[in-house]
Amino acid sequence: MIIGIDGNEANIAKRVGSGQYGFELLKNLQIISKKDIFFVYLKEKPLPDLPIESKNWQYRVFGPKKFWTQFALPLNLYFQRPRPDVFFTPTHYAPRFCPVPLVMTIFDLSYIHFPQLFRKPDLYQLRNWTAYSVKKTQAILTISQASKNDIVKYYKVDPDKVFVTYPGYDKRLFKPITDQQVISQIKKKYGISGEYIFFLGTIQPRKNLIRLIDAVEQLEDITLVIAGKKGWLYNDFFEKLKDPKVKDKVILTDYIPDEELPTLFSGARAFVLPSLWEGFGIPVIEAMACSCPVVVSDVSSIPEVVANAGVLVNPNSTENIRKGIERVIKDENFAKNLSQQGLKQAQKFCWEKCAHQTLQILHATASASN
Repeated sequence: MIIGIDGNEANIAKRVGSGQYGFELLKNLQIISKKDIFFVYLKEKPLPDLPIESKNWQYRVFGPKKFWTQFALPLNLYFQRPRPDVFFTPTHYAPRFCPVPLVMTIFDLSYIHFPQLFRKPDLYQLRNWTAYSVKKTQAILTISQASKNDIVKYYKVDPDKVFVTYPGYDKRLFKPITDQQVISQIKKKYGISGEYIFFLGTIQPRKNLIRLIDAVEQLEDITLVIAGKKGWLYNDFFEKLKDPKVKDKVILTDYIPDEELPTLFSGARAFVLPSLWEGFGIPVIEAMACSCPVVVSDVSSIPEVVANAGVLVNPNSTENIRKGIERVIKDENFAKNLSQQGLKQAQKFCWEKCAHQTLQILHATASASN
């Protein structure tokens, strides 16, 4: 079978969220499937860490880049030969016209629940492009049962058309680091002294960072380390950091390479994700895999991901966030138990399993259309 994939989300240097999902799927699909032929469609030349080209794995790079999904990609699918038997886009945006069966991924519907947290052009694109893509696709992948329920409810989609394929984490990389010297070195690199709690994610309003800062401001002898690149609508966040009361309580690192994250997770008293909405929350399972206790929101998919292995808090309550963090950092036995539960919970999620499920759905979709 020939499988076409939109590889653009994976073809970026600093991958988070959908980029991480796209990259891990490409990497694992190339490993597990030796019989299929893959055409990976790109606007730019593939980065060197993408799977190497072979007889069964080929890149199709073409333009124009502007309106690539609406025009360049559909034209290539129509006129280039051989055509794929099925086309997969690991994003909310499918080609405007597609001559072959189509499978897409929808991560979450945060843009429906919290439209005020998105820039107007992004919101327009998410609403309109996702809506037309849903109508054209034969199958939808999503990353949690909570997101599936949302998709079925909002887009009036047949539940049998929507499949939950949980993301995973890199099990070779994310594991507990017990060497205190290594932890001390990474803390020194990022200017961290004393105990800290850790946040990892894109800086955007949905991550609820201002309430997190307000909660940490009320805690003594603990620093908040925020790792992540700028997203959008972050001006209020940076204004908050100018407040003299919080200036010495927060360390902003910007993007951190993956290989350094296990040490930062392992050295933290807790990982905190107080998001207003998440489709899944990959950093949560990465933290649990590193034996770091997690304090997370009690909304959307996060309780599903964490189960009983974390502290659930109301993201709309600064006081509730503070109490959740305080419980972990003040009760060592409780924190130790959370760490053990988290290690077990993290093992349930695997990129290879996600890739196997995705491949199975792609095959079934192509076969059903013949």
